[in-house]
Amino acid sequence: MARSSEGSTDATSQTQAAGSRRKPDAKSLVLATIGELVDDGKAEWNRTATGEIELRLLTGEVFLLGDVFVTRVA
Repeated sequence: MARSSEGSTDATSQTQAAGSRRKPDAKSLVLATIGELVDDGKAEWNRTATGEIELRLLTGEVFLLGDVFVTRVA
């Protein structure tokens, strides 16, 4: 499964850099874990037109990652 990425750094590095300025909270830990799935080729994520992140797992599940929620779409 292909993954989307902006810039040359991998998804986990981007997520860890965003969370490195403060003590890791639950959201940062979840995003880091999702980034590992993307890096391992088990998922891909893209930003939607509304600014949410769409996560597609290799197994077929699709989720929208909002600021304070996760919604399973399929």
